[in-house]
Amino acid sequence: MLGIVQKTYQITKNWQIPFRCLLLLVLSLSAFSSHSQVTATIDSTTLKIGSQINYSIKVEADSSDLVVFPEGQTFFPLEAVEASEIDTLTKDQAYQFNRVYKLTQFDSGAYTIPPQKILINDKTYFTDSINVAFKAVKVDTTKQKLYDIKPIITVEKPQSYWWLYLIGILLLLSGIGGLIYWLVWRKKPLTEAEEIALLPPYERAKMALETLNASNYLERGDIKSFYSELTMALRKYLDEKVYDRAMESTTDELISRLILLKEGNQIPLKKESVENISSILRRADLVKFAKSKPDIELAKMDESTISKEIDEVKLALPEPSEEEKLLDQAYKEAQERKEKRRKILITSVIALFLVVATFVGFSMTYGFNYVKDTIIGHESKELLEGEWVKSAYGFPPIYIETPKVLKRMDAPLPEEAKDKVELTVFGYGSLIEQLNIVTSTTVLKGQPSQKESDEQKMINLNQVIEGNLNTWEDKGVRNIITKNEKFTTPNGAEGVKTFGTAQFPDVTGTNYENGEYLFLSFTTEQVIQQVVITWKSNDDYAPSIVDRIVNSVELNPEKQEQEAEE
Repeated sequence: MLGIVQKTYQITKNWQIPFRCLLLLVLSLSAFSSHSQVTATIDSTTLKIGSQINYSIKVEADSSDLVVFPEGQTFFPLEAVEASEIDTLTKDQAYQFNRVYKLTQFDSGAYTIPPQKILINDKTYFTDSINVAFKAVKVDTTKQKLYDIKPIITVEKPQSYWWLYLIGILLLLSGIGGLIYWLVWRKKPLTEAEEIALLPPYERAKMALETLNASNYLERGDIKSFYSELTMALRKYLDEKVYDRAMESTTDELISRLILLKEGNQIPLKKESVENISSILRRADLVKFAKSKPDIELAKMDESTISKEIDEVKLALPEPSEEEKLLDQAYKEAQERKEKRRKILITSVIALFLVVATFVGFSMTYGFNYVKDTIIGHESKELLEGEWVKSAYGFPPIYIETPKVLKRMDAPLPEEAKDKVELTVFGYGSLIEQLNIVTSTTVLKGQPSQKESDEQKMINLNQVIEGNLNTWEDKGVRNIITKNEKFTTPNGAEGVKTFGTAQFPDVTGTNYENGEYLFLSFTTEQVIQQVVITWKSNDDYAPSIVDRIVNSVELNPEKQEQEAEE
């Protein structure tokens, strides 16, 4: 209390405050201190490295007062391992609030536990600083065996089952290819009708007569069908080899054409052959249209006559010339090429249809941009779906999960700041890249003084963030829009979330791209911890990456240590 008065007197003396005001201030402080009292104790001042100190804070206050104890790593250079629940006791019509912190240190030496800030309603109190010493453990090498350092163990990556997807895709493609081959490229077995159609006209005509002879039309008395098949075999042969309208011509028209060809010496047919053909065709017309029924023996003679006349026509026809044979061969080759082009076209259409159908199907399910980026490739998509890394950066540590390991970065400090500040920075990417992730831990050297004001004890995060943004402006970032809100990590560490939009320069420094940024800032009396993320506004995958990173940030290592021990 005497120290507070002396300090107050010095202030009033420097600023020439009337003594009455000084007296009023002293009385106010005396009255206030009579209601609340804060003390801090430890159970030992000398320990072995790795041992834990029980640091107890006791606060005496009224039942209606709101008391806030320190949270997080506020005991630097010592590390807070555990904080107990707040214990409340009744003492002389007042309440006593107790909380115990377990502290440790793994390096030998003398340390000072810094003053801790306790809030009672809107008033701030500080505990006294306490000196402790951690001594190294003496090892008697004559009694304790020494062992070699264990070799580095190679950790295998989790087994990937990409080959199963590859096998599935290959099987699907093989099935589609086999189906296309079976339906399009396979040389299909010919039916009996197709095999007959490929025969020369003469052989087809003779085969038709053999089939007619085995049909038993005459035995069944079906004269009409017999003559229909007989004249059809003759007309087809004449249509292909003599007169190309023999099928649709009447009997008189066909006979007139044969006589004309004979008289013109185009086909050296015998007169008897023309007469026999004419006689049989006219008899067939009577059977089909006049219901005439000739004798069965006569019908058999007509069949034999037609067979002979087909032979006569074949003999009368001239042999094809070499030029006609070449033309016929060229025609066949052209037909084969045409058929091959048709098969290629069908295969291409089917393949294109499958590709388009697959693309449309996946686009309807996952979205067009996702399918496009999967086929073409996208840096942020690969980061989002890749193997993420969870690690701790700096001391006190920032636990964070990122798509890539953050690498230590050089953070040059002014010469006058090197003795006052220790800065550790880890990062991935840069401001001009698609994604930039940075973690920084700033430790202020030296101990805070109890005689300093509350504003001097607490680091102003707004000033730190403003300094960061000013640094960005020096690097060419412009049109920075800022919003602030409170932020709490999954393990309860409280800080400030700063986010907004800005225009970041490209590689050339002349053009600008729209981007977004996010700061997570945490502080104690001597430590500032920040996570900074920037990304391009047109990146559809960046928000998912940022959400996953933000949700993974933790400042309390207690959980990780327990997992490691398990």
